[in-house]
Amino acid sequence: MNAEALAILEEGASGERSLMIGDREVRLTHLEKPFWPELGITKGHLLRYYAQVAPVLLPHVRDRAMVMKRYPHGYAGPFFFMKRAPVPRPPWIRTCSITHASGNVIDFPIVDDLATLLWIVNLGCIDLNPWYARCDDVQRPDYLHFDLDPFQASWEQVVECGFVLREALEGLKMPTLVKTSGSKGLHVYVPIRRGPTQKQVWTVAKALAQELAARHPNLITAEYRVARRPQGRVLVDYNQNALGRTLASIYSVRPKPEASVSTPVSWEELEAGARIEDFTLINVPARVKRLGDLWKPLLSPRGRVELERFL
Repeated sequence: MNAEALAILEEGASGERSLMIGDREVRLTHLEKPFWPELGITKGHLLRYYAQVAPVLLPHVRDRAMVMKRYPHGYAGPFFFMKRAPVPRPPWIRTCSITHASGNVIDFPIVDDLATLLWIVNLGCIDLNPWYARCDDVQRPDYLHFDLDPFQASWEQVVECGFVLREALEGLKMPTLVKTSGSKGLHVYVPIRRGPTQKQVWTVAKALAQELAARHPNLITAEYRVARRPQGRVLVDYNQNALGRTLASIYSVRPKPEASVSTPVSWEELEAGARIEDFTLINVPARVKRLGDLWKPLLSPRGRVELERFL
């Protein structure tokens, strides 16, 4: 953690500041701008949060293209997506060049270090949305995941669905990691060994989601089309595994009224009644200091699933 960054971003920081992180100068602007006016949380507070959690966040986004979703006037204001790293930009910003289906090459920023993290948050990026595959092979992800979306179901149903999914995956010898989405539901990830393409990973996730929906029709749906989706069911969304889609990273603040954070949790915490609103920009740094990174296994080369056996 960079002590200078935290000192500059102390309570009450305002105006424009520049800080040196190693040999990189980061210019921070409008630190006093309200980003959550009702909570008294400013842009400076958001930057401080990310500086605090950077040691556990950065390993999960490093070497991945980052899709920017910019909220220049705070969580409740208008936002826009931005894929290309803006020009001009600091010379030390690394980019990931990905060819779009149209043939256009898009240079996405890569958040490798604290300087780049603060630079991208200063642009108004409240949440962080990295690609699932690393930049050396953007077609081959190293995890698959499921987005459990309540879609008119209750939080208790989402948690129940999470345990059903966990049991099914572990029955297939697939280890699971779970986090709150910070928005409405849960994200369940499975670390896989790189090899299968994004389309193949999507195919496996789709088959699993449809099988679960068939087994538990009163709880789960895999129907992506809203018009055909039964109400009061939890959507096990496999489509988020498609090429170019993103989910908020772990420790990502979400543009919600509570300034909630997509937070790694244990299955025991969910069983004990943990909820999305329990984890916010205000209290997650202390949680990380106390517990460390519960998702460290997602970074390990050991214990990753050989997905080829399901293809």
